[in-house]
Amino acid sequence: MTGRSIVLTGPSGVGKGTLLKALLARRPELYLSVSATTRSPREGEIDGVHYYFYSRDRFEAEIAAGALLEWAEFAGNYYGTPIAPVQAQLDLGRSVILEIELAGARQVAQIFPTALRIFILPPDLQTLEMRIRDRGTDSPEAILRRLEQAKVEIAARDEFDHQIVNDDFQTALEELDSLVTSA
Repeated sequence: MTGRSIVLTGPSGVGKGTLLKALLARRPELYLSVSATTRSPREGEIDGVHYYFYSRDRFEAEIAAGALLEWAEFAGNYYGTPIAPVQAQLDLGRSVILEIELAGARQVAQIFPTALRIFILPPDLQTLEMRIRDRGTDSPEAILRRLEQAKVEIAARDEFDHQIVNDDFQTALEELDSLVTSA
């Protein structure tokens, strides 16, 4: 029996990571895909746990070899999902969750057309802006860029099998849990 690939997408600040952390606490049988990046590790990050930290040459070799499920370049660094660990978990019968951005989700759909694709939405753009500001990690310019990107991403929500509005956290978590466990 093979597992199911599950793609979780939504704009920055919508609460994907928080929902995913709560879901994984409930469903430890799920495998969270680990992405690769060429950026330097941040304090406390462990190779193979938080990311696979690749050199730029290795990442480009992985691209050339077709060894990445999806990839993109952001702010001068590559980010992507190695296929081998995902496929190994699927072959073991485990469902794999990929928390990725829109372009990556579109790439995954080409390779895994039967993936369960879930889009997390904010209740509205004002709430999303407040959540991004409350994180305190972005400059005002970066917040504006994130909000503009969010509009583009939200416009693509109909490309996904299911949409969850993260207005009430517990309700959104229950809906996500239900979708994932019925997959």
